[in-house]
Amino acid sequence: MTVKISSVGLRGLEGYRVQVEVQVRPGVESMVIVGLPDTSVKESKERVLSSIRSIVSSGTAEKVVVNLSPSEQKKNGPLFDLPIAIGILKEKNYIKEQIPPDTMFIGALSLDGTIERVEGMLPALIAAVKLGYKRAFLPYDPRIPIDMLSGIECVVVQHIKDVINLLCGQPPLSLQTFTPSPIQEPPFFDHQKDFSHIIGHQFTKEALEIAAAGGHNVLMSGPPGCGKSLLAETFPSILPPLSKSAQLEVISLYQLANERLYDPQMAPFRHPHHSASAIAIIGGGSYPKPGEISLAHHGVLFLDEMAEFTKKTLDMLRQPLETGKVTISRVHSTVTYPASFILIGAMNPCPCGYLGSSSHYCTCSQKQIKAYRNRVSGPVYDRMDILLSLNSVDLDQVTGKEETSLEIRCRVGKAREMQFTRYQEQVTNAKVAYDLLIKTSPLTEKQQKIIMREATKNQWSNRVQIEIFRLARTIADLAGELEITEESVWKAIQLRRTVFRELR
Repeated sequence: MTVKISSVGLRGLEGYRVQVEVQVRPGVESMVIVGLPDTSVKESKERVLSSIRSIVSSGTAEKVVVNLSPSEQKKNGPLFDLPIAIGILKEKNYIKEQIPPDTMFIGALSLDGTIERVEGMLPALIAAVKLGYKRAFLPYDPRIPIDMLSGIECVVVQHIKDVINLLCGQPPLSLQTFTPSPIQEPPFFDHQKDFSHIIGHQFTKEALEIAAAGGHNVLMSGPPGCGKSLLAETFPSILPPLSKSAQLEVISLYQLANERLYDPQMAPFRHPHHSASAIAIIGGGSYPKPGEISLAHHGVLFLDEMAEFTKKTLDMLRQPLETGKVTISRVHSTVTYPASFILIGAMNPCPCGYLGSSSHYCTCSQKQIKAYRNRVSGPVYDRMDILLSLNSVDLDQVTGKEETSLEIRCRVGKAREMQFTRYQEQVTNAKVAYDLLIKTSPLTEKQQKIIMREATKNQWSNRVQIEIFRLARTIADLAGELEITEESVWKAIQLRRTVFRELR
């Protein structure tokens, strides 16, 4: 007889159904695991057998064969310790009740039968909901917001005896109490940096508001000390809080990468140094892990001194910026991670940084300037929706009170609500499919001619023309307009400023 126990395997952030098939037959005490297990799965033999010995004095004086189906899919991680042990106990008739096929098990085992948490439990639970499982046995992990999961009953257990008692309809001996994750106050009041603290840069602030409302990429150029980094680091304070589904995705990615997430309600902000390797930015390794672009999912990736990053690394951003995901292929596995983020780049206009400055003299030759600017390739440059040239602010000429991030964030939130109503999904103007965008917000013939005329004059690619269209839609949303206006088109064109065009 063969017993089948349900579990979930992980391929990156995607989960798939795994049937743990267990068969016990006469022979020397041993265990064989088949179904393309990796080293961590193979090592579960001793953990499982020792755990069973801790509760069953006779042990398993027979040969145990375990098949992890589907057999063609590589299995990794100690997620399958608990379902293998439950399968053996069921096969040996220590568990007499039937185990429903919509009940799944995940967790690692220690030698004394204690069930330990492992990496990737949250994405496994999210996958379990999608696969139709109704009940899940798992170890306690304070990082998992079980209270946010709907459609599945999560049974938190501490020891394998607890699982046996629950399956047999008895009260558990040592069930660990589950404490729901604390619901914090809205995080957007806790930002340390606020736009009201930044003096001047009114046009740049308005451009960043448009970027936040529509999810557009931004490239800023200006001399050292003009405020590029400060503006970028303050940018998350005007982003609305993440939705429930987005929070679960972000938490899952950070757990897979073994990174600390300070507040799941806030849009993540990643700021890698320009010396970071391509693998650190994109993700990878022998067993692929999420990189900076995936950790910035639903948030912001800020590349300060963008021209100092290697050209290879910057060019590797092209696919994620276009598709919102990254596929990493290695010998052991091929995984796909989500990577939908707002890219903010900051760079100097020349190697010394003072080209066009009114206070310093530029010492760079034309050849040096051209080589420096060419570090950002044309395809990457085309994917930056908003181009800004910054200058230092004359504090003597600044008057009036600066807007707070809260005021800006309220307008951004209203624009995002208009986009949700229009597209019926949580997607921004910068990321929505072009077919849906043109269907819901068609351009007039006059607006098309304006964009085509400016594109011819500035030698813009087709991609840039579509970006102008998307920007105009966002500007109209911020103004509360249901249709794209001629004014919003001209304002979108202005965000590809002629001053910045000299960088190419």
